[in-house]
Amino acid sequence: MTERRDGLLPTRLVLRRDRRRRLEQGHPWIYRSEVERVEGPLAPGDLVDVVNHQGVFLARGYANPHSQIFARVLTYRQGEPIDVDFFIRRFQQALEYRRRFHPQAMTYGRAVYGEADFVPGLVVDRFGEVLVAQVLTAGMERLFEQALEALVEVYKPAGILARNDVPVRALEGLPLVVETAYGEVPDVVDVIDNGLTFSVDLREGQKTGYFWDQSENRAAIRPLMTGWTARRALFGEAPGDLDGAHVLDCFCHTGAFAVHALHYGAAHVTAVDISADAVELARQNARRNGVLDRADFAVANAFDYLREQDARGARYDVVILDPPAFAKSRQSIESAARGYKEINLRAMRILREGGFLVTASCSYHMSPERFRETILDAAVDAHKVLRVVRDARAASDHPQIAGAPEQHYLKFLIYEVRSRR
Repeated sequence: MTERRDGLLPTRLVLRRDRRRRLEQGHPWIYRSEVERVEGPLAPGDLVDVVNHQGVFLARGYANPHSQIFARVLTYRQGEPIDVDFFIRRFQQALEYRRRFHPQAMTYGRAVYGEADFVPGLVVDRFGEVLVAQVLTAGMERLFEQALEALVEVYKPAGILARNDVPVRALEGLPLVVETAYGEVPDVVDVIDNGLTFSVDLREGQKTGYFWDQSENRAAIRPLMTGWTARRALFGEAPGDLDGAHVLDCFCHTGAFAVHALHYGAAHVTAVDISADAVELARQNARRNGVLDRADFAVANAFDYLREQDARGARYDVVILDPPAFAKSRQSIESAARGYKEINLRAMRILREGGFLVTASCSYHMSPERFRETILDAAVDAHKVLRVVRDARAASDHPQIAGAPEQHYLKFLIYEVRSRR
């Protein structure tokens, strides 16, 4: 794949003179609109050299002429072979990064994060002795045999599951399949997140089975869970007889935030999700971590549940909102913003004075600025003043290239909420 089929020089993508210098800023994608011409044959997944309008080498990557993202960068070194040794180096670098900044991911967490680890189109999560990989592009599909050999060499797993069932593969002309790529892989495994144990369904769970991107943010809710007898009194509320927080966790999925909240001292958590299977797994996770006695669970639409709580005058110390992506495309941003505004407005209305709103968006198309504006719009309508406690992104095992703002998909905010009335 390093040479053209005619045995001559590698196929070249020549970029337009008037393009933005995104590639030079570290952005790993080259859009169709940036390409002046292609010199040489090109099929989906072929390796290409990328040059500027003067023919100066900029990067080597793979291309797909049928995609709006025409090419993705693998290396900035001219002539570097893209082989097993290349992937071994990349994975060793990814491992060293996590050893330094997110040690949990040495055993449990995101091991390889696509473009941000300089292997575009490949995501690998680590579940103890098992790896779960997702191949997202035609180019990485062509290279996966070499990548797989390198994963086995570097991580020495007992098994590797290919969770290639994500819809984005269809856009690349790839089939949707789930299959064992190496060794043996059980259906369900136990993982450790911030010292807590969770059961994960590797084959049927969302994404790769567990949302590692929120790991550090789940730990960040610890200060919200205790000290409420004094805090309620400070804000003119009835102090109650329990020091722990009363928490509502909407879109609870399999209970990661709920179990963390209970472990950190919440007096009670109500966890809500529309999926009965997810709620049952959340209940099991609460039981195995010894906190089930302070939790209850509801299978319900979170929008309806929040409206019902508002209508009956319910009050909570902390409300957690971690919904699935509302904006699936650029065209859906406005409707997504309305959805985010609705749930956050309702959450603010049912918080006690001085309570905390924990809110997130994983919508790739919803920018951090737009998300914060949407929360502020909700605060205006709810007659609330917000004080920022935490403004964060994905955990440290999900690094971000500075020149690629599109990778900032996860927005996570904690606000203290006070009344304007």
